[in-house]
Amino acid sequence: MTVLRTVNLVKIYQNKHVPVPAVRGVDLLVDEGEFVAVMGPSGSGKSTLLHMLGGLDIRTSGEIWLDGQRADTLSESAWALLRRKKIGFVFQFFNLVASMTVADNVELPALLAGVSSKEARARREYLLDALSLTERADAAPAQLSGGEQQRVALARALANKPALLLADEPTGNLDSRNTRDVLRLLSEVHRDGQTIVLVTHDARVASLADRVVSLLDGQIVDDGRIARRRPGRGGAGEVIDLR
Repeated sequence: MTVLRTVNLVKIYQNKHVPVPAVRGVDLLVDEGEFVAVMGPSGSGKSTLLHMLGGLDIRTSGEIWLDGQRADTLSESAWALLRRKKIGFVFQFFNLVASMTVADNVELPALLAGVSSKEARARREYLLDALSLTERADAAPAQLSGGEQQRVALARALANKPALLLADEPTGNLDSRNTRDVLRLLSEVHRDGQTIVLVTHDARVASLADRVVSLLDGQIVDDGRIARRRPGRGGAGEVIDLR
């Protein structure tokens, strides 16, 4: 089943009446349970593409289909409703609500999606336990380390069981230890069947994905599936081939 599809997606900004193309004719298919990493140099259109996929930036032309529903023609309020029910976001700068506790930050998306308070709390407790955050449930975001804040952001993004998880450079502000923790968590939710589209410039992060889509000047220049094979006994671990 296809969770996400774009058709000739275009985004053009205006800089003093001069058109500046950011995304130019992107066609993308993402199937259910697939993990797609989007890579490219700075200014290649990676984040712009991700923000359009989640309705945070309005496309200039083209089509966006999410879970069988055309989304690019939706109003702002309809996009907000769609995000509540079907999209989870993880940002580079966490974007947690400073005045709310960790527990409330995680529970809020499920409540906004119309889930009962009992179910939302159960989901919150499950996620906090899975991400080793139970002891930090009553803390404010300002009391957490960067790695802890990113784990809270990931838990919040998964609170409403989204059809699609969008992650924009989720390890960009983390040290190596916290980067490993976040990558491990992404791998775990992917193994559980979560569909993920992730923007990164880090090859280590991209190596977790099923596919790597490369952008250059707003266009897809490569779309390669990652094949993994195990070496024989005594090997040093998993070998990753990019085809």
